Amino acid sequence: MFAISRSVVQLLRNSEWRRCGGVGMSLSAWLEPGAKCLFDELVRVRVSGLSPLQQVTLKAVLADEKGETFSSAAFYRADKGGELDLSRSPSLGGHYTGTEAMGLFWSLTPATPYKRLVKKDVATSPLRVRIEVFDGHSGDPQGLPLTACVNERWFLSEGVARIPVREGRIRGVLFVPPGDGPFPGVIDMYGSVGGIVEHRASLLASHGFLTLALGYFGFDDLPKDFLNLDLEYFEEAVNFLRQHSKVTGPGVGAIGISKGADLVLSMTTFIPHVRAAVSIGGCNANTLGNLHYKNITLPGLGISLDQTKFLESNLVDISEVTNNPMDEENKDCIIPLEKAEGHFLFVVGEDDKNWNTPLFAQQAVERLKENGKENYEILTYPKAGHLLEPSYFPFCYASFHQLVGLPVIWGGEMKHHSLAQIDLWPKIQMFLRKHLEKQSKL
Repeated sequence: MFAISRSVVQLLRNSEWRRCGGVGMSLSAWLEPGAKCLFDELVRVRVSGLSPLQQVTLKAVLADEKGETFSSAAFYRADKGGELDLSRSPSLGGHYTGTEAMGLFWSLTPATPYKRLVKKDVATSPLRVRIEVFDGHSGDPQGLPLTACVNERWFLSEGVARIPVREGRIRGVLFVPPGDGPFPGVIDMYGSVGGIVEHRASLLASHGFLTLALGYFGFDDLPKDFLNLDLEYFEEAVNFLRQHSKVTGPGVGAIGISKGADLVLSMTTFIPHVRAAVSIGGCNANTLGNLHYKNITLPGLGISLDQTKFLESNLVDISEVTNNPMDEENKDCIIPLEKAEGHFLFVVGEDDKNWNTPLFAQQAVERLKENGKENYEILTYPKAGHLLEPSYFPFCYASFHQLVGLPVIWGGEMKHHSLAQIDLWPKIQMFLRKHLEKQSKL
């Protein structure tokens, strides 16, 4: 008999080695093209050294900056060579099924209900996703994993500068790509969350857009709310951006979601140097508060609180709360989009539970058509909800709404919504490049 050393026995006990085809192979998990990438980039998760046709559970775990945990799990079976490649191997169950290379990422689910993944510090630290491999199929795998690897998902590519902006009335953060440019300039805004949200702007800059993440309420000395906004503030931001030495001119683009979406529509309508607007989950009317510009005031479209639907655990559905812009008493709220010379991209999640986005987009397009305008595109995603973020952001079913004071449903089904994000994100970039890169500097 041959003596087997204690170290070899320990290796076998720890499942660090498997016998495959009569040859000892190291059990390992790794990522291609590497362990570090931008948050919106695809990685291939691979495992080797398993037994032929071995059943395993792959689990992903992420802790955000506040320590909130998000996790996902899916069931797989190794091929005859004892290998797994998530870009080719189908999930047999768990948080998703089918061949989904990034399923473990977009299906990350908060341990505490109604939490939304947000990245505050986009410059100095990544979000780390630990991927673990467990023997057998288990919805909640316990104990030590057979093997594991870590993916660092960053928001700024190398060389992108992050510059806080406090210029005149403007409050925001500027992201400048490396090099001399010129780069297409884009203003990025979010909705009722307030403050300054940087993750989408930082990713745009990492793809070659000089981007201003613009605050417009709830930050520094900006208004505490958006009940009375003046468009001159946004015009000041447009002029600040277009005068930057590295921005392709003479115009810039704007992207907004929710309340930020109707603001970018108003910007494109009234400010001639906004040449491209991306409206995600937006309304064709000015919403909630008054918007002033010179001698014009667009009243805020009202809401009907009796249309609020209260669900389980204080969860609410507010998809029917916002009034119809086409009702006679609301027509002064409608944004006169036909006056715009810029181009519009309307993004619609058909299962939006925050606003009746499909109706609003339809009304916007009909108004443009009636006025002989063809300066628009529309992207519609069935079974997608309100919060359409860059690729691979985890699906958020519901989270706390600052205005409502309760968690609200955002709509969508996890897989359909996540695949919509993957399809949408490059199309947004293509739209902005199409209308901004071919300009000539005045």
